[in-house]
Amino acid sequence: MNAVRHALMQAWVGQRARDRVLAACLWPISAVFGALVWLRRSLYQLGVLKQRVLPVPVLVVGNVLVGGVGKTPIVMALVQHLTQQGWRVGVLSRGYGRQRDAQAPQPDIRPVLASSTAEDVGDEPLLIARSCRVPVWVGSDRASAGMALLKQHPDVQVLVCDDGLQHWPLARDIELCVFDERGVGNGHLLPAGPLREPWPRSAWRHPTIGNEVPTWVVQTAGQTAPGAFAVQRALASFARQADGTQRNLQSWGNTPVQALAGIAKPEVFFNMLRAHGVQLAHTQALPDHADVRGLTLNPAWGDVLCTEKDAVKLWAQHPQAWAVPLLTELPEPLLHAIDLALKAAQRPKLSSPHGH
Repeated sequence: MNAVRHALMQAWVGQRARDRVLAACLWPISAVFGALVWLRRSLYQLGVLKQRVLPVPVLVVGNVLVGGVGKTPIVMALVQHLTQQGWRVGVLSRGYGRQRDAQAPQPDIRPVLASSTAEDVGDEPLLIARSCRVPVWVGSDRASAGMALLKQHPDVQVLVCDDGLQHWPLARDIELCVFDERGVGNGHLLPAGPLREPWPRSAWRHPTIGNEVPTWVVQTAGQTAPGAFAVQRALASFARQADGTQRNLQSWGNTPVQALAGIAKPEVFFNMLRAHGVQLAHTQALPDHADVRGLTLNPAWGDVLCTEKDAVKLWAQHPQAWAVPLLTELPEPLLHAIDLALKAAQRPKLSSPHGH
């Protein structure tokens, strides 16, 4: 299975003749997939299938590429910005990787609590709740999760949805589509290419307001495409343990350490550590959203450095591990455009921050 996945990913971005041949062989399947995507989207746009409109504006941060592109750090940076602007923010997520409760009523939606674990709610929602300190609810039915969040937190004025660009049952007011260094790859839909839907996409209109939903493109790595906003990302100069103890990265000096990362691109984290002068004696590249229960760490390899996403799982057994925050900076023109769009999208019965 890993060999097949590797071959597909090579075909999606590769320029070799055999990559193009494989993509061409898969194109008929992609054509069928594209027709189904178009039909489903059209049924929602025409109102045959109904979207649920929530009482507050919804901002969806998603992607059209298969695999991780760095959405969650953008969600966290966006939530922090909106909170600083005076908005009361809630977050919705599918809760990828969580263990479903077979006894729970459907849809299985639940809040992220102080006592929640990654197995309960997913590692990314847990990280968002702990870092941003805002209400977070998870569920495959994002609209039901949003209504449950608003019922418990009626003061929330805007909902940010981590992932869900293709989750059409949830009406949205603003979209951010995230790309990485791959761009659109070979430009083909799955399985001949990495795209979940055609790009660029046609305009989408809000089902009740009727206005065109603004979609902004942000890029986390690689050469910025025309019209896209470049996101600046860098590791913090410090690491922290479960009890809040902080330590400067430079304090390790030439002391070898070990690093682990269960993210889409572990090597990016490792290279960022090396750029800070950290000497890595050993690295562990784990699958994205990996279950770290029972993971063995060898003290002989030195202190453990990991991402914050890994730490929310790892600290349960290894509170001495050091989490290094990722600092994400969204460009001011994008933030300004989002602020204006959110104020325009406010429902009549609710007021925006600062009394505007």
